[in-house]
Amino acid sequence: MAFKSAQPYNDLPSLPPEKEAWETLPVYKILAEARAAMAELKGRMPIIPNPLMLINTLVLQEAKESSSIENIFTSSDKLYKAFASTTTEADPQTKEVLRYRTALYDAWQEQQESGINLSLLENIYRKIKDKEDGVRDTPVYIGNRFQVVYTPPCCHDVLTEKLNNWLHFSKTNDGIDPLIKMAILHYQFEAIHPFTDGNGRTGRVLNILYLTQTGIIDQPILYLSQYINAFKSDYYRLLRGVTENGEWEAWLVYMLTAVEATAIETLNLINQIYDLLQSTIEKVKIEAADIYSRELVDLLFVQPYCKISFLVDSGVASRNTASKYLNRLVELDILALEKIGNESLYLNKQLYKLLSK
Repeated sequence: MAFKSAQPYNDLPSLPPEKEAWETLPVYKILAEARAAMAELKGRMPIIPNPLMLINTLVLQEAKESSSIENIFTSSDKLYKAFASTTTEADPQTKEVLRYRTALYDAWQEQQESGINLSLLENIYRKIKDKEDGVRDTPVYIGNRFQVVYTPPCCHDVLTEKLNNWLHFSKTNDGIDPLIKMAILHYQFEAIHPFTDGNGRTGRVLNILYLTQTGIIDQPILYLSQYINAFKSDYYRLLRGVTENGEWEAWLVYMLTAVEATAIETLNLINQIYDLLQSTIEKVKIEAADIYSRELVDLLFVQPYCKISFLVDSGVASRNTASKYLNRLVELDILALEKIGNESLYLNKQLYKLLSK
């Protein structure tokens, strides 16, 4: 049956697509460039000594960008404060973005234990949306009351069958390059649209999980949402192109270009964070040698805001000493003190500036 936008697309073709649909010169050309950029990024990541320096900061950035694609907006400052603070009452949109961060990080941990499975998919959705349901058993459509753009398959049994095919394809060793496969999987997940809401964000979490599962990258730090945000109309147009006309090549070129651009940008950011870390180490060594320790400086880079309890919990200093250390770093203009109620937060000014570009 031909695709009709107002009818459930139960005839969504199973994976994999025919090779002729995507095994083309333009796809392989950008694939080579994307693989080279990813290899350079993977090789450079170990220069950052504590993986949380990248995971915390970049996951928060991804949470913000991916949520904004769905018109859920918060500021970087609100997000970083809410992540660090135990007293700040975040607004609803910031809370939703923080749930995305939790969903992504928890899924990465779960994936390392059990791989990608249907339970993992449902857990991501539940944490993002703060709901208890799973694969939907009701029809949905994409569009508005004037025009239906797409009606996903329906309902529970059909969706489960298509998700099982998706999972099987994700695990099959069929010689398809993982970057191409990630792009195919992303299209298919969005076309299946298995949940009542949050499908876009769930699908973007699955992108990075798949890349870590296949060893393309070791830590969950490559996020395509900033690129998708910048070229959002193309993203939706090309998704429709696959659905309506089987135009896989243009979709794959778009996604592989996103991978290359994001890998280059992430590599540049890692280099800048590393340079800032080294210059901060030297500054503290020279201007505050009596309080210097590598553990102290590293803690300033785990996330933009630091606080006394971070130093205490990590064993760097007692509570009174931690307060003295952080206030000394304020005097050196490395940190800026912000009071939120009875809580003191210390902002790593230059790290925040880097992440907010």
